[in-house]
Parts: sequence; structure tokens; C-alpha cells
Amino acid sequence: MKKLTALFASAVLLLSSCGNDPVTEAKSGGGLKVVAASAWEAAFAKAAGATDITVIVPPGVHHAPDYDPKPSDLAKIAQADVVLYAAFEGFAGKLKEAAGSKAKLIEVALDNNPDKVKAEVFRLGDQFGTLAAARRWVDAFDGEYAGLKQSVSGATQGKPPVVVAQAFVAWAADLVGTAPAGVYGPQPPTPAQIAELVAKRPQLILDNSAMPGGDALADVRAKRVVINNFPDRSLDLIALYRANANALIAALG
Repeated sequence: MKKLTALFASAVLLLSSCGNDPVTEAKSGGGLKVVAASAWEAAFAKAAGATDITVIVPPGVHHAPDYDPKPSDLAKIAQADVVLYAAFEGFAGKLKEAAGSKAKLIEVALDNNPDKVKAEVFRLGDQFGTLAAARRWVDAFDGEYAGLKQSVSGATQGKPPVVVAQAFVAWAADLVGTAPAGVYGPQPPTPAQIAELVAKRPQLILDNSAMPGGDALADVRAKRVVINNFPDRSLDLIALYRANANALIAALG
């Protein structure tokens, strides 16, 4: 794998012999070729205005950070202008090596907290030269999120439940109109942590579809909702929020 990675990096160096900024060139040429490590980064890129997006980790992989890229995956980077990755992805180092000097590497802060999402979309839009598209997306997102929050909060009948959440999906508590009373993970909770969470008397447990730990709380008399951080093949972040909001509404009854 190291030899293959070196070969890909060499190929990229040949393709970039002009030494110019590939992002600047792509802006003037009408579009960027973006390679995203997973559907999550890809959805951020789409929201920011990118239209030519290739995803390394196939949507639907249970735990994307543990994915082991194939040589054919790394070869996709040779034609990329931009490579997006997250620090917590174990294969990010291979992407960096394969990117060589042509593709611009951009680390994305993956967090579905609405304010953080909007900040990243604006940042990527600035990097891509697509700020106008990023602004349009943020405007649409603000309206959609406000409506979803109103719908979920309405299902609580004016009394938000006590919520505990896995660390990476704690953002979803805001849809319910509250803040988590307790947070666990990313590792499965220890007996002592479980006791602390039980003492909160939660009514709703928000678990992470990519790294579930809520099974350890099976004896807690609370409704469990699995929250998904990764978009599907549509790479539509707004659709992701809509699906999670519907899951919360169903749990709240």
C-alpha cells in the first residue's frame, strides 16, 4: 500500500508541473473537482456550492473512520483539485500522501451543530470561490431548521424531556428544545457513568448510528432514538436533519 501510495503521489506531481494553485485554476475554469473522504464531508462541499464531488467511503458503511481505502480509491485523488478529510478518520494519512502537491488538502470540522455547519459551509464556499451558493444554502437551511425545531418541540407538548446523548449527536437535543442533561461516549459508558446517567432520570436517549453505545443503557426506562450524522447518497444535509427530526417526533409520540 505504501508503494502504491508513492506511485499515486508521483503521478500527481507530474500532473501539477505548472506549479499554480489548483483551486484558483478551477475557479477560472468553471468548477472544482472535489474528492471527499466520506459522505459527510461531501455534503458540506455540496452545501458550499461544489458540483463535481467524488466520495471515497461508500455511503452506508457502518463506521466510516475505520474504512481502508483501496488503490482504486486513492487513484481518484490524482485528478482532484481539492481533497476534504476529517482528523478523526484513520485513513486520512493515506489521503494526504496520495494527494501529493496538486490537490489542496482541506480538513473539515465535522459537527452537525447548526452554527458549526454554517461556519464550515461559509469557509468552504470561500475556499471554493462559491460564496454566493453557500449563502443561498445557509438561508434555506435556517428556514428549514427553524421549522423542524418547531415541529419537534411541538411534539413535546410544551415540556421538553430530559435528554442524555452520545457525545457526537448531542447537537440533536437542540431540535427538542433543550440541552443534554448528560453526555456519554465516544467510548461505551462505564458502570460509573451509567449510574450518573440513570441519576438524571432521562426520558430520551440520543444514540449515534455510527458508534452506538446506548445498548449499555438498555435498562434505563427511556425512549432511545438513533441519530445519524452521515448523509445518504443524495449528500443532502437538510434531508439529514429532516430525517432525524422525524425520528424524534416519532419517539415523542
